[in-house]
Amino acid sequence: MTLEGARERRVRTGGVELCVAELGDPGQPTVVLVHGYPDSKEVWSEVAPRLADRFHVVLYDVRGHGRSTAPKPLRGGFTLEKLTDDFLAVADAVSPDRPVHLVGHDWGSVQGWEFATVKRTEGRIASFTSMSGPSLDHFGHWIDSRLKRPTPRRVGQLLGQGAKSWYVYLLHTPALPELAWRGPLGKTWPRILERVEKVPGGGYPTPSLPTDAAHGAWLYRDNVRARLRRPRPDAYAHAPVQLITPLGDAFLSERLYDELEQWVPQLTRRTLPAKHWIPRSRPDQLASWITEFVTSVEGGRPESVTATGKYADRFGGQLVLVTGAGSGIGRATAYAFAEAGARVVAVDRDAEAAIRTAEMSRLIGAPEAWAETVDVSDEQAMEKLAAKVATEYGVVDVLVNNAGIGLSGSFFDTTPEDWKKVLDVNLWGVIHGCRLFGKKMAERGQGGHIVNIASAAAYQPSKALPAYSTSKAAVLMLSECLRAELAGQGIGVTAICPGLVNTNITSTAHFAGVDAEEEKRRQKKSARLYGLRNYPPEKVADAILRAVVRGDAVVPVTPEARGAYLMSRFTPRALRRIARLEPPL
Repeated sequence: MTLEGARERRVRTGGVELCVAELGDPGQPTVVLVHGYPDSKEVWSEVAPRLADRFHVVLYDVRGHGRSTAPKPLRGGFTLEKLTDDFLAVADAVSPDRPVHLVGHDWGSVQGWEFATVKRTEGRIASFTSMSGPSLDHFGHWIDSRLKRPTPRRVGQLLGQGAKSWYVYLLHTPALPELAWRGPLGKTWPRILERVEKVPGGGYPTPSLPTDAAHGAWLYRDNVRARLRRPRPDAYAHAPVQLITPLGDAFLSERLYDELEQWVPQLTRRTLPAKHWIPRSRPDQLASWITEFVTSVEGGRPESVTATGKYADRFGGQLVLVTGAGSGIGRATAYAFAEAGARVVAVDRDAEAAIRTAEMSRLIGAPEAWAETVDVSDEQAMEKLAAKVATEYGVVDVLVNNAGIGLSGSFFDTTPEDWKKVLDVNLWGVIHGCRLFGKKMAERGQGGHIVNIASAAAYQPSKALPAYSTSKAAVLMLSECLRAELAGQGIGVTAICPGLVNTNITSTAHFAGVDAEEEKRRQKKSARLYGLRNYPPEKVADAILRAVVRGDAVVPVTPEARGAYLMSRFTPRALRRIARLEPPL
């Protein structure tokens, strides 16, 4: 996406002329996007069009950047006070009668904190979304509190952030940053972003980068030391704030925002498994969160964007698809993601069960939830589902391949039809999901996560489960291989191995080599045994969310699953002997 088709205007303020671009309907709420260092407004070129369907989107080149003119002289021309003048001039030009929703990244966020906390902008800002840039006043107080009351932990935080801020010291040196940016650094910067930050190209950075970066060094020189030495004591936000923190930010510690609630009465926190330049690497997620937050504030309910689950700040607005969501682990997983604020696609071959899961997901926190009916073993049906989801709901952020069936019986009692059925669902269903939805994740280039539900049977041999264990062992190895292949694209892959969990898979499992009456007896007995164990599927769902957050590879869930996994690694001979025992059916 680009800013082609944007309407441009020039806004004069404080001796400079700012280049302002607009997208969308001016009658809708106005969202102002402010770029950081060493960027121009084009850093938002992937986010802005995604917002333009709902909002009046405004971007401008900060003074001295892009197609805006630079102050003369440069020294003293980039103070926060003058940048506030610029913002007010833009806001008055594009939205004279209504407050604007402010969004800032990096130095755009540093500026945004100033705009959202000074008295003269009160009433002009409806909300503020901050990412990868702290308030210099809050930062100054953060440093002071750790210097005045040092503890080993606080000293470690200071040293850690000090190491992350190495570039700030360099930017204060005379002439050196300008020479570097106008020379080799300016030429290699796009490749550095692509290699280190996983930022795709596509017209970014713009050719003005060397000049933008050289001018932007004065943002640091004019503001950082002065504010950190004498932070304002009244830097309280006068609008609701949404804080988006990329967890892999190489320049800013998460700990910088530990005491933020004392400065922000209405604060919504979000975290994202990404690096610093999220407007380029995660535009879909940012557009979703900004849309949700702005819509909520416009409706007078800023608190409604805050989900209540344990992982609320991690999955809000993400699209999660769960197969086999009509019951058991799948249903519990859909509910857990819904409680964490995710949008949920509940997939099951039982249409009524899928609908019930989707309806309950909406009730417990999902902004949106849909039910889809499909047999995961049907390749063509899965292809149609993947196309529909991509067209109507978007690219899936988290895929949970959970659908599966049980099959018990000796190898020679298991017919070719039995083998085909269990492999079609348990293995091919996972392959179809990974291939179709995982490919969309990879093509989007914004990361994601695939969860494949395997089983403790994947590494715990049993004479009673040759077909089922084979299917789950294949899922485990598929997950390991796919994890290696997708690691460089920011897509995690996890194999979950639940163990004995109280679900209805036992009551519907097929028992090979016995008549219908004996099969029913064994189903009841196995269901009773699992019921006595009574390990709830909700605990598996919690393990799934935790695994996605941590990026775990293989997760045995129940104590017996963890024990068998350790035995498979360290005492495999003992595990093989256990496999010879007769099952208690």
